[in-house]
Amino acid sequence: MKTALRRKFLFVLAASSLFFIKAFSQENQLVAPELFSEDEVQPNYHYEYIPDFTYDQVKARVEKMDTEMSFELNDRIFSFIQYFTVRNRDYTKMILARKDLFFPLFESTLEKHEMPDDIKYLAIIESGLDPQIRSRVGAMGLWQFMPATGRMYGMNVNWDIDDRMDPEQSTEAAAKYLKSLYRMFGDWELALAAYNCGPGNVRKAIRRSGGKQKFWEIYNYLPRETRGYVPQFQAMMYILHHLDEHNLHLEDPTYRFATEKIRFDRALSFEKLSELTNLCMSDLEKLNPSVKRRKIPETNRSMALNIPKGKVDFINENLAWITDSLGNPPLTLLASDKLIIRDESAIEKEIQRNTITYRVQSGDNLGKIAQNHRVTVSQLKEWNSLSSNLIRVGQRLTIHAPIGSSSNRAIAQVQTNSNGQKTYIVQPGDSLWIISRRFEGLTVDQLKRLNNLNSTQIKPGQRLIIG
Repeated sequence: MKTALRRKFLFVLAASSLFFIKAFSQENQLVAPELFSEDEVQPNYHYEYIPDFTYDQVKARVEKMDTEMSFELNDRIFSFIQYFTVRNRDYTKMILARKDLFFPLFESTLEKHEMPDDIKYLAIIESGLDPQIRSRVGAMGLWQFMPATGRMYGMNVNWDIDDRMDPEQSTEAAAKYLKSLYRMFGDWELALAAYNCGPGNVRKAIRRSGGKQKFWEIYNYLPRETRGYVPQFQAMMYILHHLDEHNLHLEDPTYRFATEKIRFDRALSFEKLSELTNLCMSDLEKLNPSVKRRKIPETNRSMALNIPKGKVDFINENLAWITDSLGNPPLTLLASDKLIIRDESAIEKEIQRNTITYRVQSGDNLGKIAQNHRVTVSQLKEWNSLSSNLIRVGQRLTIHAPIGSSSNRAIAQVQTNSNGQKTYIVQPGDSLWIISRRFEGLTVDQLKRLNNLNSTQIKPGQRLIIG
């Protein structure tokens, strides 16, 4: 019995050993997955670090600020500091993205008028540094001028032009207006309040307070909007002096174009100016925000435009023909127009077929020969490498007769239009190169610029400006 039990136990043990050997052999072992990289297993939180701060910390920073503006921290200002640095950081970052577009202009204007530099932060509260923003009551621009006030400071406000959106003119007007308010009240906080609600409301608040002369002393008697206006200005003034303390940084600031003003002294459209100068239309609009409908009307023809510095030399060198051409309608090509497209080899072959050799006779001169063959003296001299007008009897001259006409037909008439420009009517077989050869000092590039041509395609009957 014991022997039978022993055998049965050994059999089970052997069978079990075979099972485990099979299950965990190297050939059939389960392969564990590769370990995740450290970056994959680390938590990936997308958040922005917003430093904590206390009232006492902000107060200590305010007391150390170097500013000509009166500034004493209180709960109202502190609540706006919390708002712009914590709850609405996106607005503050938007301001940081725009400030380098306009702050250099503000700073130079305020320095010229001997005013505190920190007044530049007022434009943040007025417009968010958007030169084309419009308020619900019709105020416009960086400094939010109403139409009547804008005109009072020499700014045009009409259907096509609104100088309230011009950064330079509106900043100059704002400086003058704020300076006059400061003279009126003798206090910058009251001047800012008056800029928002008008000097009449500030005088009324002074009377109702019993003759007090400080902003926070008449605070409760001012309009509700103005009670928040000055504290917001002071909060923004503090924040832009302490960006590091609130972890407010901009990786890609926006800078203003280097520009120069050019006066074309005529009505014009941005579309035509862009076509003539290859200026980007969006650049023209951004640099000249006061132009509302992409055109300068006749009533504002003396207005100067801001032009990117890189294009200034080209425009100044070609100002005459650009100015003349601005009055022409933008170039349009109709699908029904059959344009003449000719390659240079075909032109050369045709010129060769129309080339003649003329033998100088007694009594000839270059002027007479040129007139008889409908060409110019300059062309004769160029074709025959003549350095002067002297020719001799029997001399052979090469003459390229006009293409598409017999030698006894006169060259197409050159006319003068109402603007005093000489024009030429394109003949069958003409090309820009052939036309340029007919007139002294005229090149293909000049023809293209004078006539706003983007290619060398022309058609018979087309009128071209040649000078």
